[in-house]
Amino acid sequence: MTWSSIRHSVSSMPKTFVLVNADDFGLTTGVNAGTLESHLNGIVNSATMIMNGYAVEEAVRLAKQHPSLRVGVHLVLTWGKPLADTSAPLTKEDGTFRYTSRFLKETPPDPELVYLEWKAQIEAFLATGLPLDHLDSHHHVHGWPVLHDVIIRLAEEYDTTFRALTTLGSRRDLWVTERFSDQFYANGVSHATLDAIEPGGSIEVMVHPADIDDDLPSITSYLVPRLLEKQVLVDYQRPDWWA
Repeated sequence: MTWSSIRHSVSSMPKTFVLVNADDFGLTTGVNAGTLESHLNGIVNSATMIMNGYAVEEAVRLAKQHPSLRVGVHLVLTWGKPLADTSAPLTKEDGTFRYTSRFLKETPPDPELVYLEWKAQIEAFLATGLPLDHLDSHHHVHGWPVLHDVIIRLAEEYDTTFRALTTLGSRRDLWVTERFSDQFYANGVSHATLDAIEPGGSIEVMVHPADIDDDLPSITSYLVPRLLEKQVLVDYQRPDWWA
């Protein structure tokens, strides 16, 4: 008997709410396809939509067709073009955001401008008619200390929650789950990573399933692992103690 089967068979495990969230929903058609397959045939039960993505309209349509998928907003400051008219100071000459995944080493933005931009992204989502489940962000930029007040302000304004990051530990009351795991990524994409989830309370597991389309290689170098993520997320048998 494998360790995985042992864990699955233990009926005494405390029920644990496991939010398996697919980031980047709406980024490309391939991301949308991978997210949907991982929901309909696998363990993904949530996704966060990147409102400046290439395939947002399709993502909205798919979300409306499959209301069992919880959908939130994947706030963005480190990829693509902004939505708010006030965001020019946040961009480069080509009109895309000037911040990157290395934002902690970059010159901090004006928090008020980020508030207006992220508010525009949330409003664009709400305009679709979809219910807002929670907030997170591309590259976890909402965990940047200079933006803590911004994400807290928006969560309170829209009566919602955000991804649990330790830098925001002072506002655990606004965390969507009690714990957060980013271990299901790159070399951590495996059944073993999912088996290692500790029972108790609630936890969010970040995932990035996708099919590879024509647009994705121009956006990210994280490609082949997305296919493996989808395979594992579809093949994995949800334990009985996952609520």
